[in-house]
Amino acid sequence: MADNKDVIAAIVGIEPGSALAEVVAGRADIMALTQQTHDGALTPVEPGGLSHAERAALACRIAKINDDKDFEEHFEALLDKAGGSGATARIADIWFDGGSDIRIKALIRHVDLVAHAPKDATRRDIELLQEAGLTDADIVRLSELVAFVSYQIRVAAGLRLMRGLA
Repeated sequence: MADNKDVIAAIVGIEPGSALAEVVAGRADIMALTQQTHDGALTPVEPGGLSHAERAALACRIAKINDDKDFEEHFEALLDKAGGSGATARIADIWFDGGSDIRIKALIRHVDLVAHAPKDATRRDIELLQEAGLTDADIVRLSELVAFVSYQIRVAAGLRLMRGLA
Protein backbone atom coordinates (compact mmCIF):
# COMPACT_ATOMS: atom_id res chain seq x y z
CA MET A 1 0.00 0.00 0.00
CA ALA A 2 1.25 3.45 -0.88
CA ASP A 3 1.69 6.00 1.84
CA ASN A 4 0.21 9.47 1.50
CA LYS A 5 3.57 11.17 0.88
CA ASP A 6 3.67 10.23 -2.81
CA VAL A 7 1.06 7.69 -3.78
CA ILE A 8 2.02 7.47 -7.45
CA ALA A 9 5.75 6.99 -6.79
CA ALA A 10 5.02 4.25 -4.27
CA ILE A 11 2.50 2.48 -6.50
CA VAL A 12 4.73 2.67 -9.57
CA GLY A 13 7.76 1.59 -7.56
CA ILE A 14 10.02 4.48 -8.47
CA GLU A 15 13.36 3.74 -6.86
CA PRO A 16 15.30 6.72 -5.45
CA GLY A 17 18.27 7.51 -7.69
CA SER A 18 16.82 5.67 -10.70
CA ALA A 19 16.56 7.24 -14.15
CA LEU A 20 12.78 7.42 -13.71
CA ALA A 21 13.20 9.17 -10.34
CA GLU A 22 15.31 11.81 -12.10
CA VAL A 23 12.64 12.31 -14.75
CA VAL A 24 9.92 12.60 -12.11
CA ALA A 25 12.08 15.01 -10.07
CA GLY A 26 12.05 17.31 -13.08
CA ARG A 27 8.28 17.48 -12.70
CA ALA A 28 8.25 17.66 -8.91
CA ASP A 29 5.76 20.52 -8.99
CA ILE A 30 3.21 18.45 -10.92
CA MET A 31 3.75 15.43 -8.70
CA ALA A 32 3.29 17.55 -5.56
CA LEU A 33 0.06 19.04 -6.96
CA THR A 34 -1.11 15.55 -7.90
CA GLN A 35 -0.55 14.37 -4.33
CA GLN A 36 -2.35 17.41 -2.92
CA THR A 37 -5.27 16.70 -5.24
CA HIS A 38 -5.28 13.04 -4.15
CA ASP A 39 -5.57 14.11 -0.52
CA GLY A 40 -8.22 16.74 -1.31
CA ALA A 41 -10.32 14.40 -3.44
CA LEU A 42 -10.19 11.42 -1.07
CA THR A 43 -9.77 12.82 2.44
CA PRO A 44 -10.83 16.47 2.41
CA VAL A 45 -11.25 18.27 5.70
CA GLU A 46 -14.86 19.02 4.73
CA PRO A 47 -16.16 16.02 2.75
CA GLY A 48 -19.61 17.47 2.13
CA GLY A 49 -22.18 14.83 1.29
CA LEU A 50 -19.60 12.27 0.13
CA SER A 51 -17.97 10.64 3.13
CA HIS A 52 -14.32 9.60 3.11
CA ALA A 53 -15.45 5.96 3.04
CA GLU A 54 -17.74 6.55 0.04
CA ARG A 55 -14.96 8.37 -1.78
CA ALA A 56 -12.51 5.52 -1.13
CA ALA A 57 -15.06 2.89 -2.19
CA LEU A 58 -15.87 4.78 -5.40
CA ALA A 59 -12.15 5.24 -6.12
CA CYS A 60 -11.60 1.53 -5.54
CA ARG A 61 -14.42 0.80 -7.98
CA ILE A 62 -12.73 3.00 -10.61
CA ALA A 63 -9.43 1.17 -10.02
CA LYS A 64 -11.21 -2.15 -10.56
CA ILE A 65 -12.87 -0.87 -13.75
CA ASN A 66 -9.38 0.07 -14.95
CA ASP A 67 -7.93 -3.26 -13.78
CA ASP A 68 -5.30 -1.56 -11.63
CA LYS A 69 -4.64 -3.85 -8.66
CA ASP A 70 -2.12 -1.50 -7.04
CA PHE A 71 -4.58 1.38 -6.87
CA GLU A 72 -7.32 -1.04 -5.87
CA GLU A 73 -5.24 -2.07 -2.83
CA HIS A 74 -4.43 1.56 -2.03
CA PHE A 75 -8.08 2.61 -2.10
CA GLU A 76 -9.15 -0.48 -0.13
CA ALA A 77 -6.69 0.57 2.58
CA LEU A 78 -8.19 4.07 2.57
CA LEU A 79 -11.66 2.51 2.80
CA ASP A 80 -10.60 0.45 5.81
CA LYS A 81 -9.01 3.50 7.44
CA ALA A 82 -12.22 5.48 6.89
CA GLY A 83 -14.23 2.75 8.58
CA GLY A 84 -16.11 1.75 5.44
CA SER A 85 -18.35 -1.23 6.04
CA GLY A 86 -21.69 -2.66 4.96
CA ALA A 87 -23.32 -0.93 2.01
CA THR A 88 -20.52 1.62 1.80
CA ALA A 89 -17.88 -1.08 1.38
CA ARG A 90 -20.08 -2.84 -1.19
CA ILE A 91 -19.80 0.23 -3.43
CA ALA A 92 -16.30 -1.00 -4.33
CA ASP A 93 -17.75 -4.29 -5.65
CA ILE A 94 -18.17 -3.84 -9.40
CA TRP A 95 -21.05 -6.35 -9.37
CA PHE A 96 -23.02 -4.33 -6.80
CA ASP A 97 -25.48 -1.88 -8.34
CA GLY A 98 -26.62 -0.13 -5.17
CA GLY A 99 -29.51 -2.41 -4.35
CA SER A 100 -32.53 -0.55 -3.07
CA ASP A 101 -30.58 2.54 -1.94
CA ILE A 102 -31.47 5.16 -4.55
CA ARG A 103 -28.57 7.46 -3.65
CA ILE A 104 -25.91 4.74 -3.79
CA LYS A 105 -27.46 3.32 -6.95
CA ALA A 106 -27.18 6.78 -8.58
CA LEU A 107 -23.57 7.25 -7.41
CA ILE A 108 -22.55 3.86 -8.77
CA ARG A 109 -24.38 4.31 -12.06
CA HIS A 110 -22.70 7.66 -12.61
CA VAL A 111 -19.22 6.52 -11.66
CA ASP A 112 -19.50 3.45 -13.87
CA LEU A 113 -20.71 5.52 -16.81
CA VAL A 114 -18.02 8.18 -16.51
CA ALA A 115 -15.23 5.68 -15.80
CA HIS A 116 -16.23 3.53 -18.80
CA ALA A 117 -17.46 6.05 -21.35
CA PRO A 118 -17.24 9.68 -20.22
CA LYS A 119 -18.27 10.97 -23.65
CA ASP A 120 -21.63 9.25 -23.21
CA ALA A 121 -22.55 11.27 -20.12
CA THR A 122 -25.34 13.80 -20.67
CA ARG A 123 -27.24 16.42 -18.77
CA ARG A 124 -29.80 13.73 -17.92
CA ASP A 125 -27.12 11.84 -15.99
CA ILE A 126 -26.62 14.89 -13.77
CA GLU A 127 -30.38 15.20 -13.34
CA LEU A 128 -30.51 11.57 -12.14
CA LEU A 129 -27.96 12.42 -9.43
CA GLN A 130 -30.06 15.42 -8.39
CA GLU A 131 -33.20 13.28 -8.31
CA ALA A 132 -31.38 10.86 -6.01
CA GLY A 133 -30.77 13.71 -3.56
CA LEU A 134 -27.25 14.83 -4.39
CA THR A 135 -26.64 18.54 -4.10
CA ASP A 136 -24.92 20.42 -6.89
CA ALA A 137 -21.82 20.75 -4.68
CA ASP A 138 -21.73 16.98 -4.16
CA ILE A 139 -22.15 16.37 -7.89
CA VAL A 140 -19.09 18.56 -8.45
CA ARG A 141 -17.22 16.65 -5.71
CA LEU A 142 -18.15 13.36 -7.37
CA SER A 143 -17.05 14.62 -10.78
CA GLU A 144 -13.74 15.79 -9.34
CA LEU A 145 -13.19 12.40 -7.71
CA VAL A 146 -13.88 10.43 -10.90
CA ALA A 147 -11.74 12.73 -13.02
CA PHE A 148 -8.85 12.73 -10.57
CA VAL A 149 -8.74 8.99 -9.93
CA SER A 150 -8.87 8.35 -13.69
CA TYR A 151 -6.02 10.84 -14.19
CA GLN A 152 -3.98 9.31 -11.37
CA ILE A 153 -4.33 5.81 -12.81
CA ARG A 154 -3.26 7.02 -16.26
CA VAL A 155 -0.22 8.89 -14.93
CA ALA A 156 0.87 5.76 -13.09
CA ALA A 157 0.36 3.66 -16.24
CA GLY A 158 2.56 6.05 -18.21
CA LEU A 159 5.26 5.99 -15.55
CA ARG A 160 5.15 2.19 -15.44
CA LEU A 161 5.76 2.17 -19.20
CA MET A 162 8.64 4.59 -18.79
CA ARG A 163 10.10 2.45 -16.00
CA GLY A 164 9.96 -0.54 -18.33
CA LEU A 165 11.91 1.35 -20.98
CA ALA A 166 14.59 2.66 -18.61
